[in-house]
Amino acid sequence: MERLPQRGTHLPSRATKYCHACGSVIDAQAFVCPPCGVMQLAPPGLDSEKRVLPALLLCFFFGVFGVHRLYVGKKGTGLLQLLTLGGLGVWMLIDMITILFGGFTDSEGEKVVEWI
Repeated sequence: MERLPQRGTHLPSRATKYCHACGSVIDAQAFVCPPCGVMQLAPPGLDSEKRVLPALLLCFFFGVFGVHRLYVGKKGTGLLQLLTLGGLGVWMLIDMITILFGGFTDSEGEKVVEWI
């Protein structure tokens, strides 16, 4: 016979995990721990093989030529940045901010989050 939970207990309907910084139980899909505010590590296989540091350096030094986009495999937008000089620098600046804050993706849509 299956045991029912006691009254007043909560069974999570979604998978949970522990925060790697404070140890609190949080939603398995959470990117940031609500109690401590620390960004969580990406599950294996969901982040890109490309690294943040090379992408950031390429964007800083050669961003108007779209070299950082070519590095992550985005050939079409890399070529467009080359032809428009990085959207006259605006597109390059947006990319640099996106790379710094972990929102930049490679050609397969996987986030570039590992620094080294």
